[in-house]
Amino acid sequence: MQGELTERAGEMKDGQQIDLGDLKELTELACRLGASNAEVISTSQISIEDDLAEVCKEPGCENYGVSASCPPHVAGPSGFRQLLKNFHKAVVFKIEVPSEILLSSGRREVFRALHEIAASIEHSAVDMGYENSTAFAGGSCKHLFCQDYTTCRVVGEGKECRNPRRARPSMSGFGINVSKLMQEAGWTMSRINQDRSGDEISMGTVCGFVLIG
Repeated sequence: MQGELTERAGEMKDGQQIDLGDLKELTELACRLGASNAEVISTSQISIEDDLAEVCKEPGCENYGVSASCPPHVAGPSGFRQLLKNFHKAVVFKIEVPSEILLSSGRREVFRALHEIAASIEHSAVDMGYENSTAFAGGSCKHLFCQDYTTCRVVGEGKECRNPRRARPSMSGFGINVSKLMQEAGWTMSRINQDRSGDEISMGTVCGFVLIG
């Protein structure tokens, strides 16, 4: 079901008033930055499934353990459930991309843009006064932003992230069901991978979201 804004001027969550005009501005910002669409949903519509996070470890993702934003260095589904208690609204956005790009080396640039849009929405929300706003995207930040480095600075050296204003945690490690997330925003997800030819699906979709609060 597509997320709908209420008719009131704002909603209260733990003393934080969320202005609907601000939410509209954030969705418009997402589209200006390159998103194909953006919607506001209730955080109660975000589906968290433990089994999805377990896939990172078994059968295993090549990015498992290589960055601070992927398992086992994140709080996982249980931590995300706790985090979600502090939020009431989220801005969800998507990028639609020709399938041949997602099946090529250009995929990296698409996911970089996904992280950067998510981070920009987060920064703007913080500037509006929603200081706890937190963004999530898809793909390993190590592969996207630090591919030329041997290790993630946070994981390998215990130092600060090289790209704190661009890289955001991957949704997979928190067990977030991306397909359901997109359905709640009113969209159909076209997932492209190496097993499905670009001739079968002309466009693929990637998405991210930002908790506002």
